Amino acid sequence: MAGITPALANDSQPQSLQPLWSFANVSVNYLDWSNGTERRTASNAAKSDFTYVEIEGGAGFSWGEFYGFFDFENPTNDQFDESSGGKDNFRTAGKVTSHIYLGDSPLSLYAHVYDFRDYGYNSREQDQILGLGYRTTFANGLWFKPFIGAARVQSESYTGMNGYMAGWVAGYDFAALNQNFSVTNWHEQTFGRDDDYLEQNYVGDKAGSVGTNGALSLWWHPTDLITTGVQYRYSDNKLGTPNDYQNAMIYSVKLNLL
Repeated sequence: MAGITPALANDSQPQSLQPLWSFANVSVNYLDWSNGTERRTASNAAKSDFTYVEIEGGAGFSWGEFYGFFDFENPTNDQFDESSGGKDNFRTAGKVTSHIYLGDSPLSLYAHVYDFRDYGYNSREQDQILGLGYRTTFANGLWFKPFIGAARVQSESYTGMNGYMAGWVAGYDFAALNQNFSVTNWHEQTFGRDDDYLEQNYVGDKAGSVGTNGALSLWWHPTDLITTGVQYRYSDNKLGTPNDYQNAMIYSVKLNLL
């Protein structure tokens, strides 16, 4: 409102709405699939290297915390990329996760939504997870946030309950050679997935009921403004390809906004 100074406006906000921590960044990333992955998936949801732009951020409050990202894959390409036969279509992917704390305990009500869309093939899949989370930080600074929950999927081929997902995010900050680094890992394990989903949402064959998805990352923080990193991306029985391991390296440069 006019006439209120920024300091007074901040003081008038409820304490529960003031974040204890927050971050935001925008990054440019290049994902390089291994030669073996490109060979194994040639006829099963074929993979091709791509560039993506990502917007990422998170915030923590006294009562809960939130994280999210949104990716623009092949951002300069048409919705259907003729030259690659559709492998390099313009695509989007986004994810939001939340921990709502259960009192003063380390337990939380956990929820996440992941949404992927390939506009050239007019295909989409949204995964919805609801369950319990846990938060802990060890004496050495390692933080670890596991979760488990029931899974629901919504897509053009199958919509309904789809087993369960368990996983975690973890990280550790350290210094070496007078530089600041961090290691992070996100991991998702799906199990008990529905047979109809495993038949209809995979290319070439029925996928196994257990799926693996994640990445292990090393980040270098040369300044407060810039972060660079390399990630090992891995998956099995995911990303539209049945019964095959897939792996890639991701090279990233982030501009830290908060």
